[in-house]
Amino acid sequence: MTKPESLGFSSERLARIAPFLDERYIKPGKLPCAQVQVWRRGKLAYDMTLGLADRERGTPLKDDALFRIYSMTKPVTSVAFMMLVEEGRVALDEPVARYIPEWAGLGVFAGGTDAGWATTPPSRPMQIIDLLRHTSGLTYGFQVQGNVDAAYRKLKVAEDLRYGTLDEFIAKLATIPLNFSPGEAWNYSVSTDVLGYLIGKISGVPFERFLRERIFEPLGMVDTAFTVPADKASRLTACYAAGVLGSKAVAAGPPKLQDDPAESPYLAETGFHSGGGGLVSTAADYMRFARMLLNGGELDGHRLLGPKTLRLMTSNHLPGGKDLTQMATKSQFSEATYAGVGFGLGFGVTIDLPATMLAGSVGDFFWGGAASTFFWVDPAEDLAVVFLTQLLPSSAYPVRRELRTLVYAALTECGS
Repeated sequence: MTKPESLGFSSERLARIAPFLDERYIKPGKLPCAQVQVWRRGKLAYDMTLGLADRERGTPLKDDALFRIYSMTKPVTSVAFMMLVEEGRVALDEPVARYIPEWAGLGVFAGGTDAGWATTPPSRPMQIIDLLRHTSGLTYGFQVQGNVDAAYRKLKVAEDLRYGTLDEFIAKLATIPLNFSPGEAWNYSVSTDVLGYLIGKISGVPFERFLRERIFEPLGMVDTAFTVPADKASRLTACYAAGVLGSKAVAAGPPKLQDDPAESPYLAETGFHSGGGGLVSTAADYMRFARMLLNGGELDGHRLLGPKTLRLMTSNHLPGGKDLTQMATKSQFSEATYAGVGFGLGFGVTIDLPATMLAGSVGDFFWGGAASTFFWVDPAEDLAVVFLTQLLPSSAYPVRRELRTLVYAALTECGS
């Protein structure tokens, strides 16, 4: 690491992060572990690991630990898709049914159940951009808001990230109506899994191979994949649950073991490569991805995207420039707070800093994963931060907000 003062940080204030996380979360047993990396001005300013990778076996967390990053997979998939857009192989305003013909007749829910749906025609067809910004009319089963969500749960649509295939996933969605007409609301959903399917279909290369050859290998993300190979199995962390996904309620007592690393399904090959939540990664790997984003789409001579494309992705694409408080009427849960936050093409984006009630910058962008992982990139401050742990659900504790506060409080030189 570089001396923080040379990067516009206070060493003393950065040093607050570890004891804060330890006293508030690790020692009380709320989080099993924590890993934080802070990158600024081309150097690593802060790097720390705390806690246990596996409580049951007493395994200390090491800096090369493998974490289930769940929805932090979504920005990776979105970048992959925009690479195809840059190549002219697909456009944002194209109808999704051009690539998934069986979806051409999808209607909008008006009543009924899976025993017999009543639907109305959408006001316009679902477009590619709707998948990238979660305005597609699709949903997640855990949203638990009505009969459409219930149908997702019954058919196990993207419920088990290790089960089924992408083709089966697309076929199931063809039997369920949309939750709303595309473009009329924002709803956290399986949209990014659909993007993964489309990447394979449009590129002619299996989705998982596209990610490996076009993103992971060029960026040197050597430990990021959908499956943990046998020679890395000892590095997989345990994952715990303090409640139910989509709920802010925390169960009494210590978090329960949700995925034992010795028996994890991530140790076996899967046919369902979830672009919405299937990847396992390390802090070092994901920081390389974040650095590529911070650097305008390029890292160490490997350009994945042009800077104009990345700027498009990190602009607010919600209709009318609205934030999520105005658009997320259909979404009970997402990996973002809503006030002052817009949504781009794969990222939450800060558009009204005072409304967030957090330090940061207009234009910083971010996302998190179900097991409380989080990252953000702040171009105005030449800053990237990666936070990894393994506790479901991510809404259990406000640790992400607290980490943002601690990091920005440590800045002594500001870009804006």
